[in-house]
Amino acid sequence: MAKHTKRILAEALELPPLERAELVENLLSSFEFQSRKAIDTLWAQEAEDRIDAFERGEMAGIPARDVFEEIDKIG
Repeated sequence: MAKHTKRILAEALELPPLERAELVENLLSSFEFQSRKAIDTLWAQEAEDRIDAFERGEMAGIPARDVFEEIDKIG
């Protein structure tokens, strides 16, 4: 690893955990992943399909309160 890269890494490791996570996310998103683009496209279509189904009355909504209660039970 180059000297300046080691310095940047050392500085990054001193950041609070949330800032390190944001840094990692930004670094990873700077790469071009063809499969990621395809997955993002599929998820966007899935979201649109679910919204359409909800608006047509084919899919019921779940109150956020219920969702968070289930999450609390799990973890």
